[in-house]
Amino acid sequence: MSGPGLSRRALIAGAGAAVVGWNTAARAWAAEPGAQVADLPPLDGQVTLDGAGLERFRGDFGHLVSAAPRAVLRPGSVADVQRTIAFARRHRIPVAVNGQSGDQAALGQDGLESHSSYGQANPRGGIAIDARGLSGIVSVQPGRAVVEAGVTWAQLVDAGLALGWVPPVLTDYLHLSVGGTLSVGGIGGAVQRYGMQVDTVQELEVVTGTGELVTASPTRNGELFEAVLAGGGQVGVIVRATLALVPVPARSTVFTLAYDDLDTYLADQERVLADGRFDLQVGNVVRSADGGRWRYTAELVAYGGAGEPVQRDALLAGLRPVAGETSVVEGSWREYAFRVDGFAGYLRAAGLWGLPKPWLSLFLPASTAGVFMREAARELTPADLGAGLLLFYPYARERVKAPLAVLPDARTGWHFDLLAFPGPGADTAGMLERNRRLYERAVELGGKRYLIGAVPGMTGADWRRHYGPLWDRVERAKRRYDPAGILTPGQGIHGS
Repeated sequence: MSGPGLSRRALIAGAGAAVVGWNTAARAWAAEPGAQVADLPPLDGQVTLDGAGLERFRGDFGHLVSAAPRAVLRPGSVADVQRTIAFARRHRIPVAVNGQSGDQAALGQDGLESHSSYGQANPRGGIAIDARGLSGIVSVQPGRAVVEAGVTWAQLVDAGLALGWVPPVLTDYLHLSVGGTLSVGGIGGAVQRYGMQVDTVQELEVVTGTGELVTASPTRNGELFEAVLAGGGQVGVIVRATLALVPVPARSTVFTLAYDDLDTYLADQERVLADGRFDLQVGNVVRSADGGRWRYTAELVAYGGAGEPVQRDALLAGLRPVAGETSVVEGSWREYAFRVDGFAGYLRAAGLWGLPKPWLSLFLPASTAGVFMREAARELTPADLGAGLLLFYPYARERVKAPLAVLPDARTGWHFDLLAFPGPGADTAGMLERNRRLYERAVELGGKRYLIGAVPGMTGADWRRHYGPLWDRVERAKRRYDPAGILTPGQGIHGS
């Protein structure tokens, strides 16, 4: 780590000459001082333009959008984030945080990447902030944890398990940064009990687009708190979060139910949601064994204590899956929480992880979810899914409290999440066009999009329609907390 007195010439290390500042006339990095060169501030960490490991900052997990080489801040302190954003504001340089997600223990530093799927974390030639520079677990205690934004949920889970406390809501893949998922919402199978991950946040420390460090909570700077959670990184950079924890169950019993009839699947899933008999509830759309049609699978999880078997018959009472095809698997809580790691390993070994992935994430009101699913099933082919997943499961709107986690205006909704892993040579352009058609149809049916998806051609009118009556609030927060409009331009919410 460099000290604050480090020469400005060493602050940005390039492949050739050192970079000393920003040429305000050419709007480019400068290798020599000059009358039109604004010197970079002294930093505890460093900013780089080139070098080992920088390649992963050019693209992201979706491999659909790439950027020209850009500067990367590897912060040595929160003050580095403040100084860099203040500098960027003065010179109108775009800034975005890059979560650098992935299983570092398995992949090493070079295997990490932004987990956005359509350039959302792309600063468009500006400065990417490497979140791994702020990845400390500050404290874990019964009921709460304080972590820096670059900590992954996997790291927090293992730290919490040592004390018997874990986050109540987890995404399926745990090697994602806390700051990244809180910026988009963070959904998982516990949404029907606890809402999204943003609904478990007690307090945040945020660096706004002016470089100011602000503590925000529901009772302190509440406007900023609500604008940051699921806000797409538009008004501030999360640098620290205080999160709720719950006691860890000893065991997970996973019930997998198969359905051939969509209406029966919808009814059973909504019945389970309404009576709350399971602790986690997700579902998938899969191909039949003969490959000729789509089938529906409910994945329902019941927690229990050590040596306390769950009441299987009671949990399945009244449900109508295909007879003889229900499976029940018992394991530890941690085994289920990390269940996707093996699948991710398979995708990497098969060479599919690094290919383009046109993901599409939507929310539908229950009243039209069946209509949308039937239409989507007619359009989607096995090639569209590839080796991926199509999640399709209900949630209770009342559990999601964060205002900017925009959902349909319905008491019960359905999450449609096309997590495609197409094979080599797939028609990615055609799949993106399909995403746009499905998005438009979802909106016609009262649906909304989730910020992680790849929806091409989003316009200002699309975003105003998405936020609806919240749009004025979104714009007001942008003007107040990011007046230069430099933060996270890759989302496209406020234009280029």
